[in-house]
Amino acid sequence: MSIQLTTLSQSSLQDYNDCPRRFELRYLQKLAYPAIETEPALENENHQKEGEHFHRLAQQYFIGVPAGQVAKLANTDNLQRWWENFINNKNLTAIKDLSGLRTEVTLSAPLGNFRLIAKYDLIARDSDKFIIYDWKTYRKRPKTEWLAIRWQTRVYRALLVRAGAHLNGGAPIQPEQVEMRYWFADFPNDPAIFPYQTDLFKRDWDALTRLAEEATSASDYPKTDDTARCSYCPYRSYCNRGSRAGDAPDAELETEAEELFDINFEQIGEIEF
Repeated sequence: MSIQLTTLSQSSLQDYNDCPRRFELRYLQKLAYPAIETEPALENENHQKEGEHFHRLAQQYFIGVPAGQVAKLANTDNLQRWWENFINNKNLTAIKDLSGLRTEVTLSAPLGNFRLIAKYDLIARDSDKFIIYDWKTYRKRPKTEWLAIRWQTRVYRALLVRAGAHLNGGAPIQPEQVEMRYWFADFPNDPAIFPYQTDLFKRDWDALTRLAEEATSASDYPKTDDTARCSYCPYRSYCNRGSRAGDAPDAELETEAEELFDINFEQIGEIEF
């Protein structure tokens, strides 16, 4: 099979890591989702839409829309609770006093024959430190150890080092300057914080390079041996791996929707090929 994929993201890398067959069906064959991802489906769909809406509320706040005006857009019980948790968290509201806030910023860098791309909820500069913030509306607070090995954590920090010089006056950002923080809307006082360092950056970029090369040269894409993952996979009917979807709170920790990028590379922070 000839690979026509030109970009990789944390979501596609996570899919390849979890199940090469899912990666093939989703990103190479670009098949439509034939099965419900989670049960109950409507509740989960609504929760995902509310999560997207919350991200827009946070963005509006950080670009300067008054908090009272933003609050009027929190028009469901979940959104009201998440917004109250957000606006009452002094550690978050203090971010507005920092310089160099970038919301919904996209960074890109070459990675082998691909381009690695990531969209950040917020990047804030605090003195010589660059802090990545990512908003999560999970119904369960995931274990910090689980988040540490996820490709999102690894990609976001490594890509900021690799492609973030324009955020630092043209000077390269050193790994020790980078920190990533997940903030959980339903667990507002229990963020997950991940500093960075040079050896971790080298580990991550080497691993990303190997993974890209593997995806490029693969002759087949086997199904995962961990059949528990299949309960949360919308492609399970292609693999005869069951018909019933997994429960939504568990599923959202295993699968997250791929970011849909409207890519204009002239406007993306990047390093050149």
